[in-house]
Amino acid sequence: MQKLKPALFLLLSLAFFLVPWIWAPSRNWAPGLAVLAGILFSVLWGNPFLAYTSRITSPLLGATIVGMGFGMKLMEVIKAGGSGFLYTLIGITLGIGLGTLLGKWLKIPRNASYLVSVGTSICGGSAIAAAAPALRAKSHEIAMASATVFALNAVALWVFPFVGHKLGFTEPQFGYWAALGIHDTSSVVGASMAYGEEALRIGTTVKLARALWIVPVTLFISWFVAEPEEGKKRRFSLKVPWFIPGFIAAAALVTFLPQWLPATKEVVMATGGFLKELSKFLMILTLFLIGANLSRQKLKELGLRPVLQGVILWIVLATLWCLSIHWGWVKAL
Repeated sequence: MQKLKPALFLLLSLAFFLVPWIWAPSRNWAPGLAVLAGILFSVLWGNPFLAYTSRITSPLLGATIVGMGFGMKLMEVIKAGGSGFLYTLIGITLGIGLGTLLGKWLKIPRNASYLVSVGTSICGGSAIAAAAPALRAKSHEIAMASATVFALNAVALWVFPFVGHKLGFTEPQFGYWAALGIHDTSSVVGASMAYGEEALRIGTTVKLARALWIVPVTLFISWFVAEPEEGKKRRFSLKVPWFIPGFIAAAALVTFLPQWLPATKEVVMATGGFLKELSKFLMILTLFLIGANLSRQKLKELGLRPVLQGVILWIVLATLWCLSIHWGWVKAL
């Protein structure tokens, strides 16, 4: 049976890429099913390519987000990102502040508490990866925070679309809620994709604008939170996800190239549309691989209190944003 495991894993990976492409009705539930299938496969049977999938999921995720930029207009991206600026600032301030208080209340180690708070407030694994060097966090603290945030992202892929439909959210409303209430970019894209094209456009752009807050938050942590090494001065440590400028560049290319070279308009539009569609199905494959990266060992590294901190923080923030949008306090443009 063990000999069949690699073949079955590859077959499932291919299926999550091809089936949604060929069979349109599956696109509504494929993102959530993909990450769940990846988790179950890895935890119950073991990921036969764990060393490989753990390396390729991050660049593959970045490539899919850049690919989606080829199907969007730059002005729409700027408008959507700018309109969510104030909401993002409020959410990050509230998330890190509440997360810090929860960490003290639950007596969680300082670095672990900050990693969970930053991951929940900004953009999941990318924010944790950026903040960890500044905090000089230990490997088990990083793994714990990443696993906690990742598990909640997997839940969000199922819960957010269900609640959104029950509350009658429009696609722009859901796009805002997903971008503000879900941690990781991949899960925002996956949930928004299942809700509709407009939700996907707004969710992706507002989420990427939110991810840019990695820079000032990491600077803040480096200067005010992290303790300098003995005998050394404080230093700044920045790590901006490369897919953010890549996404903007892709949108700029399909926006301005047809204006500069009118003869290329049809080719650019057709190519951009194809790359956007291709990226959507690659994202579903990526979600399966991300799920498969949650091994039994990572589950064992999860402590109860950091998980409790992440769950409480996520529920509070997601509920506040949901109610704010539902009651009209946050208006989707």
